[in-house]
Amino acid sequence: MPKKIDPEVRSRALRLLETHGTEYPSLTAASAAIAKQVGVGHETVRRWALQAQVDAGTRAGTTSEESVEIKKLKAENRQLREDVAILKAATNFLRGGTRPPQPMIVGFIDTMRARGFAVESICRVLREQGCQVAARTYRAWRTSTPAARTVSDAHIVDAVRAVVWRTEIDGRRRMNPEGLYGRVKMRAHLDRTAAPGVSYGAVDRAMKVLSLQGVRRSKGVRTTIPSADGIRAGDLLNRQFSAVEPNRVWVTDFTYVRTWAGWVYVVFIIDVFSRRIVAWHASTSKTVDLVTVPLRMALWQREREGHPVKAAELIHHSDAGSQYTSTTLTERLKLEDITASIGSVGDAYDNALAESVNGLYKTECIRTTIFHSGPYKTISDVEFTTAGWVDWYNARRLHSSIGQIPPIEYEILHYADLTTEDQPTLEAAQNLG
Repeated sequence: MPKKIDPEVRSRALRLLETHGTEYPSLTAASAAIAKQVGVGHETVRRWALQAQVDAGTRAGTTSEESVEIKKLKAENRQLREDVAILKAATNFLRGGTRPPQPMIVGFIDTMRARGFAVESICRVLREQGCQVAARTYRAWRTSTPAARTVSDAHIVDAVRAVVWRTEIDGRRRMNPEGLYGRVKMRAHLDRTAAPGVSYGAVDRAMKVLSLQGVRRSKGVRTTIPSADGIRAGDLLNRQFSAVEPNRVWVTDFTYVRTWAGWVYVVFIIDVFSRRIVAWHASTSKTVDLVTVPLRMALWQREREGHPVKAAELIHHSDAGSQYTSTTLTERLKLEDITASIGSVGDAYDNALAESVNGLYKTECIRTTIFHSGPYKTISDVEFTTAGWVDWYNARRLHSSIGQIPPIEYEILHYADLTTEDQPTLEAAQNLG
């Protein structure tokens, strides 16, 4: 017998009770007899009879219409409680009015299902809040495998996140210097390390997911002040910033950093061949020592590495600032047999490479919290920050002008090639023997 009795069976039983019920000594006896005729239980017929009396007003109780209304209200109340519970759980899920990505929707529905809520109810509440998703759509997502690009993009997002951020010992998360990269350099870094062959589009999508844009330079301020009685050398580079090997062309310039104790001036010497910063110096004054000290340090560094500067081969290029046209620096360059080269006044293009490094220094180091988290109070803060940036710049930062590799690695490869070329071949060795 079906779970739900046909309404016609109930009507027939009530009609038989009305016409023949008086023939039996009691309602119970009449219900038992009629139940056999209509094919239902005798207690069912008795309840129908009692409910008919209530509906007719001859017996106290809840009428059928009232029972239907109460059942409807209970269902609505239960649905409202479920809706409130789902909305409460979705407070952080439905943020900002934007549609969450598919994995988040599936995960939320899975979580609410585990709490005993129906999929249809969850999807209905999400649709009412503007997140259009049907129950069959959810079930299709659950049974289908994710697209290949979805999986690969998730791996790239994890790779970029691992490159950009690190967790300190105290549990705080800090950004690495690589977090300064834009799309091009980030792609080159991943191609060298965690994801060889990664596409620009995948990196771009990952950076958008992580809200990364890369750091941008701002406009600089003129710092070159010529000297009226200085010694001006000619411009030997003519804006051609290239060299065939290290220690052939060095460019130099200085910039400034504001601290609580006053201005600090920082000078860099860059090897044009590898773009490496071979020396730097920070000072609170703009005397001639600001430029002679880093020159002395650069010569010592090259000799310490086993690649000293050869006489009459190195060009020292700078702008026309009074420090670079001073007699002290000029005589020091002659003493070291280094050729001086000076660009024109107020023309950044004549010393564009050094100006570019200064811009990177201010953008990536001074104006960010990557290398120094607090304000610059004294020259010691500037020196500590600059040392960290120069180490990253030389050893790990990728440079597009030398094939997206660090300067030190570029020099190592250069000297390794020279060593290989200097070794005699087996055939030549046999001929000598």
